[in-house]
Amino acid sequence: MINVDQIVAIDVHTHVWSSVDAAEKQTPEESGALARYFGTEVVATTVPQMADYYRERNMACVAFTVDATSATGEAPTVTNEEIAALARDHSDVVIPFGSVDPHAGKAAVATARRLVTEHGVRGFKFHPNTQAFFPNDHDFYPLYAAIEELAVPVLFHSGHTGVGAGVRGGGGTRLKYSNPMLVDDVAVDFPDLSIILAHPSFPWQDEALSVCLHKPSVYIDLSGWSPKYFPANLIQYANTLLRHKMLFGSDYPVLTPDRWLADFEKTAIRDEVRPLILKENAVELFKLGSAASGD
Repeated sequence: MINVDQIVAIDVHTHVWSSVDAAEKQTPEESGALARYFGTEVVATTVPQMADYYRERNMACVAFTVDATSATGEAPTVTNEEIAALARDHSDVVIPFGSVDPHAGKAAVATARRLVTEHGVRGFKFHPNTQAFFPNDHDFYPLYAAIEELAVPVLFHSGHTGVGAGVRGGGGTRLKYSNPMLVDDVAVDFPDLSIILAHPSFPWQDEALSVCLHKPSVYIDLSGWSPKYFPANLIQYANTLLRHKMLFGSDYPVLTPDRWLADFEKTAIRDEVRPLILKENAVELFKLGSAASGD
């Protein structure tokens, strides 16, 4: 269980890319493009490796894979069940999120229910670009309804993506799916569903800020960008009207929390706002309480 009094931050956006049972470490096919885009080495991480990494830093992390089987023809390199099981072994620092293929229809709904009720998954990650779907397509509403009923949050990738960046034809990845205004419809139609818009949403930053300001259930995680590149309007709203709705996220392993936090120190975020972003907002959103999670 996470003792929130003993950690300094909660990273709400980290990727598990390898199974502990793999003969060799696995990374997604798009890892080369991601490495070039972020100017970093992409490391194939397992849950135990991530747990050790974050434990050394007195941090907790939200860990997930992405199931884009229908869109890519490739299953994830690690299963939701493995992430959830290993997260139980490292529950002092790891919060497991699941990922379901939205195109799987009723099977996706059943999987989402099972992952929460039987495996203790605490939320779900969607990546509209790689999963190739418009978030406001009503075909996916039964899935959202189930997740809303399960009372766990959803995290939607939004804005630009490093997946396929610089590759011929973008590697088939289409940016149109990740406009945050598409998620605004979901927030209207599922008002009790907690929603996180992942990343500063270039080129739709104003749209993301508007959705977050207008809809009480919507939050923004600040992952995937070095804070030194945060636009002025994002800094302004983080310091004021959205100070309780901004969340620290790195995008580990493509962007490490060490690099993110070093650059965050140099931003114009107010001193009194920093603890909200780094930990306190996530504690409230995930209902971690004053001492523990996992109830």
